[in-house]
Amino acid sequence: MTNRYYLTTPIYYVNGKPHIGHAYTSILCDTLARYYRMLGREVFYLTGTDEHGIKVQKAALAEGMDPKTFVDGIVPKFKELWSLLGIQYDHFIRTTDDHHKAGVQKVLSELEKKGDIYKAAYHGWYCTPCESFWTELQLKEGKCPDCGRAVDRLEEENYFFRLSGYQQWLIDYIQANPDFIRPDYRKNEILGFLREPLEDLCITRPKARLTWGIEYPGSGDHVVYVWFDALLNYLTGIGYPEDNEKYRKFWPADCHMVGKDILRQHAVYWPIMLKAMGVEMPKMVFAHGWWKIGGSKMSKSLGNIVDPVEIVARYGTDAFRYFLMREVTLGLDGTYSEDLLNERYTSDLANDLGNLWHRTASMIEKYFEGKIPQPGGDVWETRLLKDTLGLWEGVRDHILNYDLRESLAGIWAVITAANQFVEEKKPWALAKDSAKQGELADSLYALAECVAHIAILLQAFMPLTAAKVIDRLRIASTGSIRDAAGFRKPLTVPGTGIHKGDPLFPRLDEKPA
Repeated sequence: MTNRYYLTTPIYYVNGKPHIGHAYTSILCDTLARYYRMLGREVFYLTGTDEHGIKVQKAALAEGMDPKTFVDGIVPKFKELWSLLGIQYDHFIRTTDDHHKAGVQKVLSELEKKGDIYKAAYHGWYCTPCESFWTELQLKEGKCPDCGRAVDRLEEENYFFRLSGYQQWLIDYIQANPDFIRPDYRKNEILGFLREPLEDLCITRPKARLTWGIEYPGSGDHVVYVWFDALLNYLTGIGYPEDNEKYRKFWPADCHMVGKDILRQHAVYWPIMLKAMGVEMPKMVFAHGWWKIGGSKMSKSLGNIVDPVEIVARYGTDAFRYFLMREVTLGLDGTYSEDLLNERYTSDLANDLGNLWHRTASMIEKYFEGKIPQPGGDVWETRLLKDTLGLWEGVRDHILNYDLRESLAGIWAVITAANQFVEEKKPWALAKDSAKQGELADSLYALAECVAHIAILLQAFMPLTAAKVIDRLRIASTGSIRDAAGFRKPLTVPGTGIHKGDPLFPRLDEKPA
């Protein structure tokens, strides 16, 4: 395991405000970034916005604005949402940034000199929503094979990138590197796509049809195709080509996290672009599923977009983060409904974790004047603390395997066991028996340590809640917890006064409007 970890979200298209799909990918990456930082890795988390192309130009015109003014108004909405969701990115790249434009033009110039880009007349079909060209054979019932919408016949001169010359290389590479595309069934989809001849990629649009884009170097008549422009952000976002030290430090990317609908661009176009450039391949492209409502993918056209700002206002940031990570296995589609979120909030957060904290803190207040009790010598042999300390490896292994749902399931199994421990030990009964004060102290100390260790593991998933618990237990420092040995040390200090505070997850009917 190297000491650096570089991961990326796709850069988000700015023809509208951010929604739950954008939030999901960014929270996924933020959770991974926070966890790797906790392990002591030097993390670089890149996100940003994709601001060129015909859809942005059309959206801007519909608002009576020039495209740059339009995107300058949308970008802050993404940054504000990321702040609300607790997302700690290291760099936010915009494809309108000057250094990105310069990087794109440098790559194009070099590939043209190398012979991997050529100019030719194009006759075929074009899908405006997908911004993609298709041949007659690729159409499905005369429509776009990706989105199913109508296509337009076009005849124009453009620049093309020789994808076809690298097709066999890509097939061989994917087969030789089974973890390059994950999950496995997505890798098989790409290999299936590559069974058909790969067409060269049209990488420009004439200015007569599209003016909003990076100008193709050496041609005043063309702008760069939005996908060729966008994919290069993964290099320019870490300094390529001018900051060679930073670029060399973090490349290759450990994980490109993308939605399944843009896998082909990341698993076909992108590796071939890098191969043509002579740049090392990223370690992995991971395609996650969609969030659906009533069986349908969320989309602006269907009017079923969920606004994360409204969800956070009602449930809180950490509850939203928890729901997205716990509800679906990474890679599969998820179903969103407020009923499901409400159920997770009430059951897992208020009744399980929130109740565990409230009971533990209340009993320490009641029976030990609000101070961590002094335990006996064998308290660490209790089943509860053994299970708690054993969480580290399971949580770590699942997260490193990109299975965040199972990591949380393991943590919640111990939270459930801790609540059962309270029922079995009945501290309220022990408190009435003078001969059992030692057992009472042991029980409440074990509960305090259990909650403390759970808070350590929840820092990546639910940072605000974890910080509250750590602060309320007066745990001085968590920075040294980088491995199992550090995790297994006691965290609380007997005799230290704790602060119960407000409920971690108040009942929804008790939350302020």
